[in-house]
Amino acid sequence: MQKSPRFIDQQQADFFATVKRRVDEYFLTNKLSKNANGMMYFKSFLFLGGYLLFYSLILSGQFSLPMLWVFALFLGACCAFIGFNVSHDAIHGSYSANPLVNKIMSWSFIAIGGDIHMWTISHNMVHHTYTNIPEHDEDIEIAPGLLRASPTQPLKGFMRYQHYYGFALYSLASLAWVFRKDYFKFFKPTLGSFPLKHKPMDYFNLFFHKAIYYTLFIILPLVLLDITWWQFIIGFLSMHFVTGLILGLVFQLAHVVEGPEFPMPNYEGDIENAWAIHQMQTTANFATNSWAANFLCGGLNMQIEHHLFPKVCHTHYTALQPIVKETALEFGVPYYENETFWGALKSHQVALRKFGKDALEAQENLMQDLIAPKTAIAS
Repeated sequence: MQKSPRFIDQQQADFFATVKRRVDEYFLTNKLSKNANGMMYFKSFLFLGGYLLFYSLILSGQFSLPMLWVFALFLGACCAFIGFNVSHDAIHGSYSANPLVNKIMSWSFIAIGGDIHMWTISHNMVHHTYTNIPEHDEDIEIAPGLLRASPTQPLKGFMRYQHYYGFALYSLASLAWVFRKDYFKFFKPTLGSFPLKHKPMDYFNLFFHKAIYYTLFIILPLVLLDITWWQFIIGFLSMHFVTGLILGLVFQLAHVVEGPEFPMPNYEGDIENAWAIHQMQTTANFATNSWAANFLCGGLNMQIEHHLFPKVCHTHYTALQPIVKETALEFGVPYYENETFWGALKSHQVALRKFGKDALEAQENLMQDLIAPKTAIAS
């Protein structure tokens, strides 16, 4: 098993101590809790309510097939926004200061097909610690073997076109999550360098919670609705395509864009940097001034603030963002951001092209340079 990287703060950077103090002062001065506020409660009600509404409308069987299809699309969007705005905070423990409230709200993750235990390990523990470190952060293993999202991943000929087909692959993210990803990761001995040890209840929860989801979204619709199997497949896939596309796009715009780095451990297996500086070097924001992005993305468009302060509810990030940015500029620390969602999408496409088409062309040019002298000598 490979060694887990350690963060070696050789420069004794005090960036994080300063920004943490300033953030704490903000909450203290304004007499605010770091947990959920009125906006968070409203968003929870809106997205969870929308989920229940569209699910109930579909199972009612009182609407035409085209309307059921439209409801399935909206239900898919609600699933993504629940993941961003409710489940994500709850599993991080930032929804409430009360662990029981966080646990109850984290059950929303079960309702969208995820496994809480595996997400806690792969996201909270691994991704937030070893962000963008190849072979350690599995979040940059977007579609292994099909998409190259870092400079150390295997390069294949068809990846020349990944900056085009990559976006289509994201629409499969939710399906892969529900039917493959959690099982695959659960039964691996490690995630990167993180050893996996599960309790008996973790095994039970994995299969029991998946069974709940399969019952809600496969068995009940087929039993209660007067539809054919292929009509069900169209609706089910359409719902997941919407969920997957939203999830895939938003998650990738924080780390696989121009700017963020993919640092490798040194020969001793260490990262020669402070953990907080590492987060700044590997993370990017997008559309921080967009009301729509701030409302829908659950703070994931402000990943810099989220990675530094994962225990703070995301509805506070709009206030923290200027504090973090100003402190980063003061200390000469990178602060990567794309002003708009579309700008971030373009930057992501450029990154995919860099790791695909550009890397292949560089490899081909190198081979030609190596072959050319031999050809000249032979002639």
